Amino acid sequence: MVAQIARRRFSIDEYHQMVATGIISSIDRVELINGEVIEMSPIGRKHAATVARLDKLWQQRLGNRVLIWVQNPVYLSNTSEPQPDLALLKPRDDFYISALPTPQDILLVVEVADSTISYDLEVKMALYSAAGITEAWLFDLNKQSIEAYTKPGKIGYKQIRRFEQGDIFAILAFPDFSFSWADVFGLEAQ
Repeated sequence: MVAQIARRRFSIDEYHQMVATGIISSIDRVELINGEVIEMSPIGRKHAATVARLDKLWQQRLGNRVLIWVQNPVYLSNTSEPQPDLALLKPRDDFYISALPTPQDILLVVEVADSTISYDLEVKMALYSAAGITEAWLFDLNKQSIEAYTKPGKIGYKQIRRFEQGDIFAILAFPDFSFSWADVFGLEAQ
């Protein structure tokens, strides 16, 4: 007979209380996913550079049309508060001090991955889709490709587009602004 291991799932309130009491410190790289406190991978050089490049590019091209949310938490449900690498949010005067962004505030969510591809694909993209986030991108630093997920459903996104070197693409919320693969990966990636 195989013993079942019971898992204790946490709510957002319990998770925040763990932070407030110091059980989870401000330097711990964790996020709450489906009620579980998940340790996030360390950020490598290529990952950091890609996030910084996207942040700068979107600041220049989209300006005040969005609020760029870099590696900050978003509220998806009472049991999930992930920290995507980037999110484009609807601007708010209070910069979301009164409440974390919810799926209705998120125009695009982005995960940048090298060692976490499987996790980002199987867990995070499914989570974003179930929450109803309209568009999510996954940057695969190993393959130097971008996958754009749209048409969210309860078990995953219904449409997936893949962009590689030479491709031009746009964010659904801003079809008038196009980007090239080199814009987001940089010329040194070629």
